[in-house]
Formats: sequence, C-alpha cells, structure tokens
Amino acid sequence: MNDFEEAALRLTAIVRRTTVCLAALGAIMATAPSVSAQTAFTLPAPPLELPMLPSPSGNWTVMVGIGGEYRPEFVGSNNGKFLPIPIFSIRRAGSIDQFRGPRDSASIALLDIGHFRAGPAFKYVASRKADKYAELTGLGNVDAAYELGGFVEYYPVDWLRLRSELRQGMGGHTGTVADVSADVIVPLIQRLTISAGPRFTWKSTNATAPYFGVDAVQALASGLPRYDARGGAHSVGFGSQISYRINPQWEVHAYVEYQKLLGDVADSPLVKLRGSSNQTTVGLGASYSFDFRIR
Repeated sequence: MNDFEEAALRLTAIVRRTTVCLAALGAIMATAPSVSAQTAFTLPAPPLELPMLPSPSGNWTVMVGIGGEYRPEFVGSNNGKFLPIPIFSIRRAGSIDQFRGPRDSASIALLDIGHFRAGPAFKYVASRKADKYAELTGLGNVDAAYELGGFVEYYPVDWLRLRSELRQGMGGHTGTVADVSADVIVPLIQRLTISAGPRFTWKSTNATAPYFGVDAVQALASGLPRYDARGGAHSVGFGSQISYRINPQWEVHAYVEYQKLLGDVADSPLVKLRGSSNQTTVGLGASYSFDFRIR
C-alpha cells in the first residue's frame, strides 16, 4: 500500500467516526429546547468608547466550536495530517444570520450595519519543526506566528458573501497577509445550506521567506539549492462547504478547500523537489451560538 492509499484510508476512517459523532450530537440537540432569546450573561458597560465606532452596549451573539481537518503537514507538503481546529466569532445579536467560511480567522464584528461587517481578526499559525518531517531536514525551525489585523465583510445580496482580511504577523514571521474570498450561499432544504466560491491569498516577503527561502547554511545542511523567496501572490483556490443547523444554537458542517500555490512559493525547491503546489484540506466541525449583553 502506497502513502496516498494509506492516507486515503486514514481520512475515510476519520470522516466516518466524526460523522457518527456529529449525527449523534445532532440527534441529541434536535430535541433540546430553544434558548435563542435568552441571554447567557451580562457584562458591565466599558469605561470608555472608541471614537468612530458604535457603542458596544446591547446584545451580542458568540459562536464557539471545534472541528478537525485533514490537511498538508506544512504548507507545500505532499503528505497530510489530522489537526483540531477552533471556531470563534462574535457579531451583533439579531443581525443577518451568521455564515462562517472554513478559512475565516477568529473575528469580532465591532461594526455591524445590515449587510456590512468589520472588525478585528486573529489567526494562529503553528510552528514548523524541522525534525518532525524528513522534507524539512536542514531547514531549521520556524516559530509559531500570531497574525493580528482586521476583516471587512459585505453581502451585496443575501446569497453572496464577500470577505477580505488583512493581518500582520508577529513571531515566526513578521510579514503581511491578505486573504480575499467570495461565497455563494444556497439553501438546499430547510436548515441545510451549501456554499462555494473562490479564494486568493497574498503575502509579503517577510511572511514568505521564513517558510520557503533557503539560505547558504540551510542549502548545505539540506541538500536543496539556495533560494530567495519573495512575496507576492501566494495562492489561488476554491472551497465548498455544506452545513446543517440543528437548532438556533447548534450547527454542524463539512468542507473541502483547495489551494494552488503560486509565484515564488510554488518555485521554492522545498515545494518543487520535496512537496507539491496542490494543497487540499478536508474538514468537519460543530459550533454552538449563545447571546450575552453589554450594559
């Protein structure tokens, strides 16, 4: 059995077990009484308010959850692994029913006006350890990175969401990352929705070089040719998601995301000689929403 067949069998087993768990959860939660109108807790009013932003006072809806992804071991890898993925977002209660794409960063919609939302966004990028994967031998470790920035989201019509994120890295990389996506959202039957659309990512040199560049010392230790990785178009892709809302609080979903690495990233010897520019992620997850109030 080759590596691909082994990975496919492992993914099938993971999907089967997770689907059974989500189905059991759905059966339990479908009988639970709705508490969407109730407020879980109340927070005191903030001591000050930020200029140019609406007051935070009022009701807010929080979405929290957990998922699992089978995705490349590292960006550019030709092998996959299974990882847990947290889900988190906050929006104004009573606004347009929340849609969350698989690639969305954790975010808070401080500005929520009808079909337009904006606010801070955060993403955690795990460290890359060279001793974990043979392909990275000699390339050294890359520390975990914390990307802080903001997002803008707009619905020109009810069935189309446009979203853009701009984040600045700290830690493992100190570059700038921009994500742009569009999702067509189509209800199939009551509570069951499918969505799909294109994705694009741009990264600066400081966000690209630590992962795909090869300096003189690394070239000697790894056997790869020396390579200066510059920023630019990082990837283009397409994603699709199917979600089922069990009740106003609980939702389960499954998705597939594909990325084609571009530019200096795709031309890196790590990708060309030891990996692949084709990156596919398959995931499952469940989320729970509740309201809280700020005086």
